[in-house]
Amino acid sequence: MKAMVIKSFGEAGVFEIAEISKPELKPGHVLIRVRASTVNPIDYKIRSGLLKSLAPETGVLGFDVAGTIEEVGDGVSKFVAGDEVFGCSGAVKEHSGALAEYQLVDANLLAKRPANLSLEECVALPLVSITAWDALIRGANIKEGEYVLVHGGAGGVGHLGIQLAKMKGAEVFSTVSSDEKAEIVKGYGATPINYRNLSVTQYVEEYTNQKGFDVVFDTVGGDNLMRSFEASKLEGRVTSVNTRITCDLSILHQKALSLHVVFMIIPILYNQDKGKAQHGKILNEIVRGVESEDITPLIHKEVFPFKKVSEAHSLLESGKATGKIVLRGFDISD
Repeated sequence: MKAMVIKSFGEAGVFEIAEISKPELKPGHVLIRVRASTVNPIDYKIRSGLLKSLAPETGVLGFDVAGTIEEVGDGVSKFVAGDEVFGCSGAVKEHSGALAEYQLVDANLLAKRPANLSLEECVALPLVSITAWDALIRGANIKEGEYVLVHGGAGGVGHLGIQLAKMKGAEVFSTVSSDEKAEIVKGYGATPINYRNLSVTQYVEEYTNQKGFDVVFDTVGGDNLMRSFEASKLEGRVTSVNTRITCDLSILHQKALSLHVVFMIIPILYNQDKGKAQHGKILNEIVRGVESEDITPLIHKEVFPFKKVSEAHSLLESGKATGKIVLRGFDISD
């Protein structure tokens, strides 16, 4: 079968098209004819060599998958051949990614496509929605009426965080860097805060009467983690998807904050059956949110074919994409 593979680490141009073996069906899994995938930051971090220890043995990246089930393995009862499904299948170590004609996926990681989204639309949801759910629903356990600050609310994980927090009845605020992004977060129901115009002290005073936010969701990482601690109220909850930073945690102690860190691929990386089943359950909750029109994915205007995955990686790394970058699978003419 055809696949886009990396045979070395480096710049976005290292991808090449290759013929590799079609996966063999095994119990508890389904074989998917891949129709779409996406580009996530973890994809380019693996490709560049920053996270080379996670690289898939086949060299095939692509964490999100959407497609049609061709075969069902022993022990799988919730899907049949012909079902259109989506999920975050992983592209780490022994788990080959979605940038191929076919992918073998643990059935627990999947859900059926929402009725009101196409495969190319719903593929934008799995990794980011599971991450946001883990951060805000499982980790921070947000409650109705709480003040929630989402850093980077116009981003892939951030815009799902806003929508999940709104579904829980929270008052949601989001940091943005431009008027365009302010309109995006307003469209999802959040109050925009342009961090270029207001300091943390200023927006905490303006929007929380100096008390701080009940929950702060950091989707940015780096130095922004310290700003998240600063924006939190006493005994508040901070949750982050990127804590690869050395910092002074004195403020964490002084304010008695709790910190929840999210690395959503752990169930796949460590083959945790319970965690993988939880991913499938979360996706079914996301499906319900999509079908009730409480959740809408933000998708970049240009869809790239698998053969142009290098261009898609370059775009994501440039920071110029608005919304999730979707990749269209191989077709008969490829």
